[in-house]
Amino acid sequence: MANIQKNKLRKIKTLYFERKLSMREIAEKLGVSMDAIVYFMRKNKIARRSLKETRALIFKNKKLSFKEKRELSWNQERLKLAGLILYWAEGYKTIKSSGIDFANSDVGMVALFVKFLRVIYKVDEKRFRILLYCYANQNISSLIKFWSKLTGISKKQFSKPYIRTDFRKDGRKMKYGMVHIRYADKKLFLSIMKSVEEVKLKMRRW
Repeated sequence: MANIQKNKLRKIKTLYFERKLSMREIAEKLGVSMDAIVYFMRKNKIARRSLKETRALIFKNKKLSFKEKRELSWNQERLKLAGLILYWAEGYKTIKSSGIDFANSDVGMVALFVKFLRVIYKVDEKRFRILLYCYANQNISSLIKFWSKLTGISKKQFSKPYIRTDFRKDGRKMKYGMVHIRYADKKLFLSIMKSVEEVKLKMRRW
């Protein structure tokens, strides 16, 4: 095990508590083994982060999968406002959410929301997922083809459809079913919800 001199105590504390590096990162930076860092911290009674603190740090350092556009044209400002209001009305908003989930059967709303994510947040296309909600007497493959063409999202990115069998044949039915537009990135969810709150605050002042 590599020997770590006592004079490195302050440096390790700085790297761990101020710069928020992990023990592995500290070991690599100092050119010693991970075991040496663990032993040194234990011997010098340096309190390690709790599991909650570790998870929070990992989340904070997680690379973004999107890039929010800051300089917006007049049309883009309108698009952003429309997208935020749509999510405020129809999006999954619980803080436990792991990402974006917007559900609707309205063709125009779905198309607008997807455009909002692409233009304003420049999202990673590979992270899109769509869940189709429909009825057993509808043509499932045709519906998937329809929504795929409308959104520009590959059929390979559709989850297994949710198909309802408990319906009345003479009852009201959504022509194209309903879709959930999903995007797994909690940081995007938090960014959008922060902007939604800002819109709500502005509206109270009008």
